[in-house]
Amino acid sequence: MSNLIHLNSISEVHRLLGFEKPEHPLLSIFRHKPDYAKMTQDVRVTSSLYFIALKDGFRGSFAYGRNSYDFEEGTMIFMAPGQVMGSKEVEEESEARGWTLLFHPDLIRKSELGKTIDAYSFFDYEVNEALHVSDKEKQVLNDQVEKIQQEISSNIDKHSQRLIVTNLQLLLDYCTRYYDRQFYTRSNLNRDVFSRFEHLLKDYFRAEKQLSKGIPSVRFCSEELNMSANYLSDLLKKETGRNAQDHIHSFIIDKAKTQLLNSNEPVSQVAFGLGFEYSQHFSKMFKAKTGMSPREYRSLN
Repeated sequence: MSNLIHLNSISEVHRLLGFEKPEHPLLSIFRHKPDYAKMTQDVRVTSSLYFIALKDGFRGSFAYGRNSYDFEEGTMIFMAPGQVMGSKEVEEESEARGWTLLFHPDLIRKSELGKTIDAYSFFDYEVNEALHVSDKEKQVLNDQVEKIQQEISSNIDKHSQRLIVTNLQLLLDYCTRYYDRQFYTRSNLNRDVFSRFEHLLKDYFRAEKQLSKGIPSVRFCSEELNMSANYLSDLLKKETGRNAQDHIHSFIIDKAKTQLLNSNEPVSQVAFGLGFEYSQHFSKMFKAKTGMSPREYRSLN
C-alpha cells in the first residue's frame, strides 16, 4: 500500500487522476471507467472534500481506516472530510457505470445545506454500512447527478450556485430515503442488533465496569457491536424511535430509580455507583428524563 495522499481541492484530485482542469472549482463529477478503477488501486487518500460514489459495473474492495470491505454493483459510499479511504483488488465485471461526486465544504458554507450537512449521518458510516440501491433507485440518483452536471457545464450565472446546491441537497435527501428503506427491509437484523445492544448494557453493569470505566458511551457500544456510532444510533432510532444515547440514559435512569427506592444511600453515592464522576451530572440527567430531582423522586415514592 502506498503512502497516504492528502487532497485539499478539486484541482488536486483532477491532477492525481490525470483529468483536465475542473469545470467548477468546488465541485466535480466524473464517470467510472474500468481503467479508472485500476488507476486508483492501492492508493490511500484523505481529503478536505465530501465524497459520494455509486459503484456499479465492477467489484472489488475498499480500505477504510485499517479495515477492508467488499463492494458490489449498486453500492453507494459516502465520505466526509478527514476520513481515509483507498481501493484494492478491483475486478472488472462489465462496463463500469458508476460515478463519483466530490464537493468542497465552501460550496455549501453559506447555504441552508451548510447548516444541515451534519444531519446526513451516513457520511460517518463505515464502508460496510454502505447503501445498496435498486435499479429504479439508481436511475433516480443518476438523473439527479445529471442535473448537477448540466449546471456545472452551463455558463455560470446568478442562479447557478443556488440550483447546484438545491440539486445536491435533493440527491442527499433521496439517499436518506433509500437508507430508511434499507433499515426497514432489514428489520429482523435491526431487532437482533437491538437485542445485542440491551444485553451489552446489562452485562456492562453486571460486571460493574462502570466503576472503573464510567457510564458506557455510544462509541464503546458501537465498537462492541462492530458498527459505527452513527449507524447504531440511526438503526435504533428507526427501530424504536430513540437513538443509542437515549437508550443508554434510559437504562441508567431505570437502574437509578431502583437504587433510590431500595436503599438509603446518599444521591451522590448512587451516582458514583452508576459510573458518574460528578453527582450533579447524574442529577441533571435524572431530572431531564423524569422531570424531578433524585431526592424528589425518592420522597414522592
